[in-house]
Amino acid sequence: MQNNRNFLIAMILSIGVLVGWQFLVVSPRMEAQRLETEAAQPTVAQNDGSLQTPQTPAGTPQDNVAAPAGRESVVPEQDALPATDETREQAIAAGSRVAIDTPALSGSINLTGARLDDLRLKNYHETVDDSSPTIVLLSPERLPSGYFAEFGYLGRDAGELPGPSTIWQAEGGQSLTPNSPVTLTATNGAGVTFERTISVDDRFMFTYEDTIRNEGSAPLTLSSYGRVTRYSKPEVASVYVLFEGLLGVFGDDGLSEIKYSTIEDDQRYTPPKSSSGWLGITDKYWATTLVPEAGRPFQSRFLYMTDGRPHYQTEYVTDPVTVEPGATATNVSRTFAGAKVVSDIDSYEERYDIRQFGQLIDWGWFYFITRPMFHALDWLYSVIGNFGVAILAVTVVLKLIFFPLANKSYKSMARMKNMQPKIMEMRERFKDDKQKQQQEMMRIYREEKINPAAGCWPILIQIPVFFALYKVLYVTIEMRHAPFFGWIQDLAAPDPTSIFNLFGLIPLELPHLLMVGVWPILMGITMFVQMRLNPTPPDPTQQMIFTWMPVVFTFMLASFPAGLVIYWTWNNLLSVIQQSVIMKRNGTKIELWDNLRGMFRRKEKPSEG
Repeated sequence: MQNNRNFLIAMILSIGVLVGWQFLVVSPRMEAQRLETEAAQPTVAQNDGSLQTPQTPAGTPQDNVAAPAGRESVVPEQDALPATDETREQAIAAGSRVAIDTPALSGSINLTGARLDDLRLKNYHETVDDSSPTIVLLSPERLPSGYFAEFGYLGRDAGELPGPSTIWQAEGGQSLTPNSPVTLTATNGAGVTFERTISVDDRFMFTYEDTIRNEGSAPLTLSSYGRVTRYSKPEVASVYVLFEGLLGVFGDDGLSEIKYSTIEDDQRYTPPKSSSGWLGITDKYWATTLVPEAGRPFQSRFLYMTDGRPHYQTEYVTDPVTVEPGATATNVSRTFAGAKVVSDIDSYEERYDIRQFGQLIDWGWFYFITRPMFHALDWLYSVIGNFGVAILAVTVVLKLIFFPLANKSYKSMARMKNMQPKIMEMRERFKDDKQKQQQEMMRIYREEKINPAAGCWPILIQIPVFFALYKVLYVTIEMRHAPFFGWIQDLAAPDPTSIFNLFGLIPLELPHLLMVGVWPILMGITMFVQMRLNPTPPDPTQQMIFTWMPVVFTFMLASFPAGLVIYWTWNNLLSVIQQSVIMKRNGTKIELWDNLRGMFRRKEKPSEG
């Protein structure tokens, strides 16, 4: 029973450390940083005492709009359009558009505002069935699911500048593909021409190259801005291991993450000013982010606006630049809109020198374990062709890496079993003296060179690996809809079968609690066998824990990703084999068959006197 107690203690302590660190250290630190940053930002007081964002009516000249100064942000907001009951196709057809067609994306750019608001991910479906609809990422503003990205300009004495209501002109017959960028133009009454060339690669990165020609008689001072706006709040997974919401990296300050619930309470968050980084909105598997031009200072904000239709927004405004009469200026910015594929994200970070873009994927605080775990699985998948088999192979590799430590631990446990008769005799001899029992037990351990804590090490090693694999299965899109064999068609989802409807033979809808599939049952059996390798403890309470722990873990892990349950089952089986071999080599009796027979042996009733 020593091994079982060690297991419980190790599991409780590990979970306690993880949860305690997050809530007692990390969360207060992030909150303090947020409040410190907020306190340093200038605000605009309203008559009612609230703090609001200075806004400019859409479609009006920008002559009276002050260029952003210091930490102040001035992004023009279009009057919130009411949500309609029209279909997505009707909303898209309502305006002029440029089609998008790449190997990974389909959709269109709205020429009103040059807004990216119609995007589907060709290679990702809503379910494991390839005939199910593809994932919709971005949608027009008037739909309840409105979600879009756009860029524009602010300036003083510059006439009407490109903004949300600007109608851009496109050359006829253009379609945006990886091999054919599109060029849009817009002019105003002050002799300024804006030419915007939009290109896209074969994955998920859009590049906007703007050329500003000042053909007027006066200098032009303006700032560029970008924003990602979302009207619908997604179903956020209520799990500790995953972040969804507004995020960005701003210079040396690192990653800022603001949950939906937090921004709803605080209304806004103003990150520090920076000249490098990115910002946007992320879901579990998808994201839409803006990448301002590197080297040009910009000020960002995260907002939750309740005027009209409530919506979430991440935005930035660059420091102003001056374009002399007859001169031109260029500005390059980017938008990532798509699936958070690890290789793509890492490639963009290196190719475009986007600071810490890899943190768009939520590797967590234990990234130093999680990332290597993913790359090991991904490499094995490239060789084997099945992520489930890759999990089994990684488990074997981990067993080999930690074999010396586990071997030493199991040897110590075997010696402890050999000492059980001696310990029981000692306890009987000093049954009325607990202190003497402890002293004699420590003497026995010292003389026999036994480490009583050795049984904890295999569990303590396994727990970080367990959490790392759980993180990889839960947050990386590579694991989404990745099949194993048979009925497991999605390693990132729970086993879909259940013993309570005879694994699908009975057409019965079951509550979540009763969805206990084949793999959780196999995990429980292997855990039961592993525990039965040890002698049955004499204490009735310990016997009960000894008996019911596999059942509890079976129900608990039934709702975990199938890939994680497969790992746990395979790891248990390897541990049983390893422990049995070590016990046999050390001359220790393997208690498995005796324990199994003892479970079904009829107990004798005590004789009556």
